[in-house]
Amino acid sequence: MTSIFNFVRVHSRKFGLALVLPMVALLLSACDQERISELEEGFSTEADVRAKFGEPEAVWQDAAGNRVFEYNRQPAGTQNYMITIGADGKMAALRQVLNPQTFAKITPGMLMEEVRKMLGKPMKATFFDLKGVWHYDWRYMDGPNEADKKIFTVVLDRELRVRSTASVSDPALERR
Repeated sequence: MTSIFNFVRVHSRKFGLALVLPMVALLLSACDQERISELEEGFSTEADVRAKFGEPEAVWQDAAGNRVFEYNRQPAGTQNYMITIGADGKMAALRQVLNPQTFAKITPGMLMEEVRKMLGKPMKATFFDLKGVWHYDWRYMDGPNEADKKIFTVVLDRELRVRSTASVSDPALERR
């Protein structure tokens, strides 16, 4: 991970952050795929997960009492991983949660804390004072091509309850 930070530091001066971040996202994605292939549900331990992915962004408790480790790849990446560690200390599940199936579970009235536990940390959060709403955004892939990159937005009221959701093409694609 240190080498990736050094890459960003050195190359962003030369090429600019806007050009370097997509390269970093691609590198992280490739590294993630390698890490995932080395883990096996039901056999890999919490220590194995931490050795491959490092310290989680957050640790959640699920309804069954298992611990869920959040590995966030926002703002440049298009994945967020939730890795469930069972009571036996073994990896019970590894899920990439930024996808339409997970988004469909976000419903009006949910609290932002519930959304965060489902999707992980967002790419960004913006408050629109005149409307009194928050927009929380996650970048994700809705297909195999770069043109399939999208932004999923959860609109929340002042009490941080979901009002609506939307998905649009990533505006960064239009700037190229």
